[in-house]
Amino acid sequence: MTNAQDGPESAVLEDLTSAHASVTLLERLADKLGGRASVAAVHGEPAVGQGVTIIPVARIGFAFGGGTGREVNTSRIGEGGGGGGGAGAQPLGFIEIRNGIATYKPIRDPWVGVVVPLAALLSAIAAPRLARRLVKRRTP
Repeated sequence: MTNAQDGPESAVLEDLTSAHASVTLLERLADKLGGRASVAAVHGEPAVGQGVTIIPVARIGFAFGGGTGREVNTSRIGEGGGGGGGAGAQPLGFIEIRNGIATYKPIRDPWVGVVVPLAALLSAIAAPRLARRLVKRRTP
């Protein structure tokens, strides 16, 4: 005699319960992370002083995933699980409000001010030399 709980319906029910638990876990993670992902978490609250208000601007993102598994075949025993996630924040700039006028001021990467001019200088030096070599190769 077989137990009613050992049939295929039981396996499907357990799989659905596992899937529901995974979805519930992911929803809870999304709620908790989403509630904490804000500009204030990166920079703090807007600052006010001497008639000027500074409001920070940032790009914030997060991602997460999870999984579950279960072997239904009775000849194998299987379990599953897993999950992971990450978050990141990048300051972009700030909004300065002075005398009722709002101005966005981006925060630039300091290397851009060094690398771009350096690359232009090196290509300006290398281009004539490269052109001369190409001309010499084409001349029989």
